[in-house]
Amino acid sequence: MTAKVTSIERFLLQVPFVDRVRREMERAGVHTWSELEITRVETDGGVVGWGETIQNYTWGRVQAEDRVIGQEPAALMWDDSLGAGLQMALFDAAGKLAGVPVYKLLGRKIRDWCAISFWDHDMSPEKYEVEAKTAAELGYNCIKIKTRPWFDVRDTIRRISEVTPDDFRIDADWNAFLNNASNAIPLLRELERTFPKIKIFEDPIPRHDASGNHFMRSQIETAIAHHYGSIGTRQGLELGGVCDGWVLGGGVSQIMSQGRTAENLDMPFFLQMVGAAPTTAMSLHLSAVLPMAQWPTITCHELYEHSLLTERMPVLGGHARVPEAPGLGIELDEGALSKYRVEKADHSLPKRLIKVSRPGGVNVYFANSGQKWEFYGKGNQPVDEWGCSTEYLEDDGTAEFSDLLTRAGQSPVVTME
Repeated sequence: MTAKVTSIERFLLQVPFVDRVRREMERAGVHTWSELEITRVETDGGVVGWGETIQNYTWGRVQAEDRVIGQEPAALMWDDSLGAGLQMALFDAAGKLAGVPVYKLLGRKIRDWCAISFWDHDMSPEKYEVEAKTAAELGYNCIKIKTRPWFDVRDTIRRISEVTPDDFRIDADWNAFLNNASNAIPLLRELERTFPKIKIFEDPIPRHDASGNHFMRSQIETAIAHHYGSIGTRQGLELGGVCDGWVLGGGVSQIMSQGRTAENLDMPFFLQMVGAAPTTAMSLHLSAVLPMAQWPTITCHELYEHSLLTERMPVLGGHARVPEAPGLGIELDEGALSKYRVEKADHSLPKRLIKVSRPGGVNVYFANSGQKWEFYGKGNQPVDEWGCSTEYLEDDGTAEFSDLLTRAGQSPVVTME
């Protein structure tokens, strides 16, 4: 069946995070990921395609309705420049029009079940312990965590290791906070010797540091993952390798191209397509046809209080089944779409301070999470200490709090208490 797009509707949702992670997401500054844009594409035959975008994370956020109205979905669905939500909706519509699941539009399916990971952002060791237990209860056998210098990473990984089954695995994403190979190598060696559940170290040091990454890789046993393209493929090969696999993301055409390169180089990767359940469905269709999509794919749909679907996507033994119904193969819960619909998302927060406590009594106060990234990224405090902890302090109404918040807003405040 051929049909042309007759209408495109975009509307905003604000879907709260589940209670157990909401405050941590606020402290990390990613609470704005609760804002989702839903794209609804309808054709002249009445077929509807759905897409989804996290407004404040997505790889592509554009307005392109004029380019799509009057066109067949299949004619434009490979165009990454349309943005995440609209591209997804066109694939969904094209699959429904053809009567096939999206993976059949992408290539030959090589797997029915795809590895998938639970994911959480920057959290305390105590919170990660709860999250890891939750992940295992929901059928996952892998969790991607954010290892941060303002928490004790040893305590985090110890707690996760102690409360999860023997086959559970950990992907530790440093976001380059170890800064250089001389910091990274001793700590990574210690962690991999002590905690065998660690299976991947993601970006321990800056991605562009080709020589540092090459040397670091030669000194540890655990697989290292880099975001694709951080270091040119040719440069990495000439150095003899800078990582063991990749993190892929972006539009469908880009992912398919990068996936073919990974296949030619025999290097595994995981997809990182962060979003609610519609994005998860899209990632499963892509993983189904890309041979080297062997590491667990990353989304964050389990962190929302509603998946936006009529039924939860089950996970069995750390794998999710590729949908077989036409299009994305999922059914959106239109009642949920109505419930969470907003004209404008509200991301306002009360006045708070972030307090990082180092062993020995040194404290550093920050007005927001972005300051922490810059402060530690420049090596202004040690990045591998035992016993670091972080608190999220509420405004107690005192002049002292107000003064400290004002000063921290200008620059991080270091004290000795």
